[in-house]
Amino acid sequence: MPIFYLVLISSSFTIFSVLALPLKIDIAPQTDAIKLGMSNALSGPTSDLGTELKKGAQAYFSNLNKHGGINGRSVEIISLDDGYEPKNTVINTKNLINEEVLALFSYVGTPTSYAIMPIIAKSKIPYLMPFTGADFLRTPTNANIFNLRASYYQEIEAQIDYLITVQKYKEIALVIQADEFGLAAQRAVNKILGDKKITTVITTRYRRNSNDIKTALTQLAAYPLDAVIFVGTYQPFINLINLAQQEGLDVLFTSLSFIGSHNLLNQIPRSSRVALSEVMPAPKECHWQLCQQFITDMEKAGYTELNRIQLEGYLNAFVFSQVAEQCKNRLSRQCLLKQFELFNYQDNTLNISFNRENHQGMQQVYFSFSKALKSQY
Repeated sequence: MPIFYLVLISSSFTIFSVLALPLKIDIAPQTDAIKLGMSNALSGPTSDLGTELKKGAQAYFSNLNKHGGINGRSVEIISLDDGYEPKNTVINTKNLINEEVLALFSYVGTPTSYAIMPIIAKSKIPYLMPFTGADFLRTPTNANIFNLRASYYQEIEAQIDYLITVQKYKEIALVIQADEFGLAAQRAVNKILGDKKITTVITTRYRRNSNDIKTALTQLAAYPLDAVIFVGTYQPFINLINLAQQEGLDVLFTSLSFIGSHNLLNQIPRSSRVALSEVMPAPKECHWQLCQQFITDMEKAGYTELNRIQLEGYLNAFVFSQVAEQCKNRLSRQCLLKQFELFNYQDNTLNISFNRENHQGMQQVYFSFSKALKSQY
């Protein structure tokens, strides 16, 4: 049996054993403060994502609380670190539900989200605006799950359109993280390329939370390639780009918003060609009124280096607050979920819209380019 599937089976046994832990189910908790539960990566290889997302959300809530909160109630984030490991996410989620949080908010990751689906199904707790574009959180529509960001399918579709339409490439390889995140992306890539009568030259994998990418590079180097689509986390991706430069592998790399472009693009060789799909605009190039408010609130909180991940956390907090404010008589989980389906917001080019059939608020995909690609235009 391939190692990849053994890893998934082993992970599944661990998660199922953790899922057996007792769970307190409270249909509609009501306390003085509105408590939101956040489990994400605050340590480990993806800690930057969890940390920056939390900064943005906290900046919004801090300013909101100074001005009376939501209908007179302050908002409190109860934050736990899962290190981007699904078994930790399961434990944290059970603890957060037992803390009587109103909702689970701004989690990070596809495998971590996948691991807690049984808990969400059992507890009926709202799962709001996680930092992942996974399709299983979007299709079919789940009454308890609301996403803000565009899906990974939409991001991959934009990447492939760029590679084929703009760059005129056809020899495309895929490198994926060996878990649910990678598998979901592989299905999307194969579907989109298949519709264009193109197949990937090679698909290779690496283990989650590891930086060993050399095997993948060796496999890639055996084929004539135009581009490599990478699906994974920041450090393995930057290792792959740097090793490719050293080995003379001249290809265009693309990756998803999960990478975190604010650090990566400053740490790769100047000649490396990299295109990253994004679900948020660059804060200081953004024309939304909310972006100006974001910059002001972040500076008040002491942050001067701003990025798209912080903006996403800030926007998550804004949307939650706007929706929760509509539950003026009693903020219950049922009311919150009902009001999410009624929420619409317009701000220049920003359009956030939910309804009964659509639990994804935004559809926009943007791009970040390395200096070598920018110089082409």
